Amino acid sequence: MSPSPPAVLWAPLPSCLCCLGGTGISQSVDPCYNYTVLNDDWRSTDHINYWSGYCKDYSNFQGWHRLFLRNSNARIPERHIDSGRCGNYYPIWMTRPHPTLPGETVTRTVCANYYRNCVYSYTIQVKLCHGNYYVYQLANTYNCKSVYCAGIWERAGSLPGLLCQELSQGPVGDNLL
Repeated sequence: MSPSPPAVLWAPLPSCLCCLGGTGISQSVDPCYNYTVLNDDWRSTDHINYWSGYCKDYSNFQGWHRLFLRNSNARIPERHIDSGRCGNYYPIWMTRPHPTLPGETVTRTVCANYYRNCVYSYTIQVKLCHGNYYVYQLANTYNCKSVYCAGIWERAGSLPGLLCQELSQGPVGDNLL
């Protein structure tokens, strides 16, 4: 039996500074290239089951994470999520919008909802990566009944797979990656 793959995904890009927003930051330090994948179907906002995610997010997070659902990009919802969704009693959602500029990192508050009340709040970091996906530095939850939700997300007008040279030329038409 072969060992399971490591939890950290390493996805190097061609070697050039523009792929890292011209910052000169090493890919090994940039969370867009060094994150843990969270791809649990029970995180879906459509999933109704109080126990499937029980105690999964309690004191469990280190580093940065990227969300997937059914092999698609996912992100933490920006709206209230009903209790009992996402595999637990207190689904966690983000109270303010995600960043919109590639390479931008923002601090956001997330709420653990219970019957339309924010019973617990946490502070997280969110980064929009070149390539049109988000990574999150998640906070550990206070109890076993809180879990981070995920919704499938495809940015309208996105241009996946752009080459480094194309990124350095700036926006294409009305699209701001």
